[in-house]
This record gives sequence, C-alpha cells and structure tokens, in this order.
Amino acid sequence: MKKFIETIKNIWSIEDLRNRILTTLLLVLIYRVGSYITLPGIDANALSNFSKSSNQGILGLFNMFAGGSFSRASIFALGIMPYISASIAIQLLTIAVPYFQKLQKEGESGRKKINQYTRILTVVVTGFQASAYVAYLRNQSGGAIIPEYGTFFFWLSTTIVLTAGTLFVMWLGEKITDKGIGNGTSIIIMMGILARLPQALIAEFSTKVEGGGGGPILFLIEIAVFILITVGLILLVQGTRKIPVNYAKRIVGNKQYGGVRQFIPLKVNAAGVMPIIFAQAIMFIPATVIGFATSSESASSFIRIFSDHTNGWYNVIYGVLVIVFTYFYTALIFNPTQMADEMKRNNGFIPGVKPGTATADYIGAVMDRITLPGAFFLALVGILPGVAAAFRVNSNFATFFGGTSLLIMVGVILDTLQQIESQLLMRHYDGLMSTGRIKGRTAPANA
Repeated sequence: MKKFIETIKNIWSIEDLRNRILTTLLLVLIYRVGSYITLPGIDANALSNFSKSSNQGILGLFNMFAGGSFSRASIFALGIMPYISASIAIQLLTIAVPYFQKLQKEGESGRKKINQYTRILTVVVTGFQASAYVAYLRNQSGGAIIPEYGTFFFWLSTTIVLTAGTLFVMWLGEKITDKGIGNGTSIIIMMGILARLPQALIAEFSTKVEGGGGGPILFLIEIAVFILITVGLILLVQGTRKIPVNYAKRIVGNKQYGGVRQFIPLKVNAAGVMPIIFAQAIMFIPATVIGFATSSESASSFIRIFSDHTNGWYNVIYGVLVIVFTYFYTALIFNPTQMADEMKRNNGFIPGVKPGTATADYIGAVMDRITLPGAFFLALVGILPGVAAAFRVNSNFATFFGGTSLLIMVGVILDTLQQIESQLLMRHYDGLMSTGRIKGRTAPANA
C-alpha cells in the first residue's frame, strides 16, 4: 500500500504527466455527458422498447462500442465505429493498393495524407450509417419520434447531427492521443464498456442474493473466476517470443556502431481483438439472412444455432472462426519479408540463419507456431461469455467474462499503464511494478 501511495505521489508530482491525465479525464467526461444527450426530435421517455431491441445481436455489439449511446438515441449514437471502419478499410488498402503502400513509406507526410483519406472516408461511412439509423429508429422506436418534426427534416437533421457527433468523438480521440495519455480511440471505447460494469455487478449481486440464485458465496466465486480469467488474458496480451538479432560492427571515423545483440518481440496475440469482432459479425449474417428469407420451424432451429451464444454448436463454429480470423488478420498486419529487408539494410542477422529470404521464412515460421496457441486461447476467451451465461450468470455480467469487452479493457489499460510507467522511468522514478516492467503493446480496436 505504501508503494502504491508513493507511486501516486510521483505521478502527481510530474506536471506534464499530471496535465495529461487530467486532460484525458476531462475529454472522457465530455464524451460520457454527450452520450446521454438525446437527438433532436426524439422523446427520450418513449425509448424503452427501442433500448431493448438495440441490445440484441449485432446491434448489441454496436451499442457496446458506442457506450450505450446507440440504444439511447444519443447525438453520439454511432460513436467511434465509423472511424474504426474507415481506419480498417484504409489499412487494408495499404496492403493491397500500391499507391497507399507508397504513402505508408513516405514517413510523416504520407501518414498525414493517410489520416486525411481516413477522415474523408469516415464522413462517407457515417452518412450511410446515419441514414440506416434513421430508418431503424422509425421502425423500432415505437412512437419516440415527435411527429411535428416531419419525415424529411428529421432525416436531414439526424444525419447531420450524427455525422457531426462522430467527427467530434473522433476529434476527442485524437486530442486524447496528442494531449492526454494512451490511445484516444481505444480509451473512448474502453470507457464506454467500463461504464456498464458497475450496473452489471449490481444486477448480478441482486440476482444471487435477493433473487435466490445461490447467495453471496456463489457471487464471490464468480468474482474469483472473473479475476482468474483477467489474469490469463493479461498473460495472453503480454506474451511474446523474442528472436535474437545481432548487428555487425561498423567503424565510422573514430566511432563504432553496431556490434550489439537485440531482440525482435513477436506477440503471441498479434491480431488483438479483431478476430473476435470479425467472427461475431460473421455469426450474425446467417441468422439475419435466413430470418428475412423464411420463417419455417426448421429455419428457426438453424437460426438459433447462430444466435444463441449458449448453444454448443454456436460456440464450436464461433471458436473455429476466431482461429481462422486470427491467422488471417495476423497475415495482413505482419510482414516477415519487410522485417528481413530492414534487418539486412541495417547489417542485422539472426544467428544461424542466412539473411534475406531465409530470414523471412524463419520469422514467418516462428510467428505461425506461436500464433496457434494464441489463436486457441483467443477462441476460448471468445466463447467464455456464452459458457458463463449457460451457468446462469446474468447476461450483462456474462459479457465481461471474456470476449470483446474484457479483451479491450485489459489491452487498453495495459497500454495506458505502460505509457505512464515510461513517463515515470524517463524522469528517474520507480515504475508501476516493483519487479520487471509492463511490456509495451499495440492498442486494440484501433487500426
């Protein structure tokens, strides 16, 4: 406890770090307040049925990323998701399109152009999603739209407000990244998810204690299991395989360069949360398509396989999809050939491996081997909410037993703590841990 208090004092004594943390908290507060401001033309008191329908299926996933704004018909109803979708699309273009590959290699100027294209695409994506959201409001809001607004004016005003809201949230994320601490986009998503945790805990406690669901002992056991899962997820997120790299000595004038050994840290879970998101999106497609096409009894049982996360077949198919998408997304973001070329350019080599193609093949083979256990563990994490729900854990609390919610929370918190620790160590203070250091990682959910 004394160590913890001393660390807090050290953090508060660094003016720059203190200002960054306060700026982050202020910007997050602005986002959370905005998520409760209802769209013009909406009667907030008549949204109860809309809130229930917005927490199911893929819309529930969307609502989670939006921090509940989607179900509240807020000005931030679309949240940061259009920006994330645009970022992923641009990231895929940098892999497939030569022009974007060239921009990526141009350094700061190329990065600015890519960011500009991402913002333009965000506006386009938001416009389409805002129009779809207006149509969904008309069908599902149950009379929450005030008739005096008129059909066209409501569509126009809502599309403009939602687009402006998404751009404002994107701006908040960029300001957190620049002026605050951590990755702004990831922190906004994480705060939206974290805001649901106290309510989920209270609901689960009420179910177990007041509803005769097993008493406080069972609730404490669930908390212990939740902590164990969190610890296992931290190990997955932080797990790395280090490949040693030697650099040849070079003498320039009177100075010697190189001649040192470094390591390439390959992450066990390089794909982050993306495989789970992709798998969840794919699982919703069959149920949606078949549900629109037919309403027969056999079709209903088939739909239940792809919509009931407590179903055994659902978890098997979902787990396989997570494993497949883990390899797929890792192949997209991980380029062993580029790493081998950069090592060769800097006179680096892996002991016992020839430079060039042999080095690329070796790095790729190592990555394939460590991705396999990471993919299986990620699949297990993905199906844990369904397993928890099958054991009669409250549905709101069950989502925190794994899956997207817990993975994003753990990843973002570790990334933010790592940045705080770097600030402390840079100013010759002790880090956040008495032994070792928090390993750096790439923030999840943001391409």
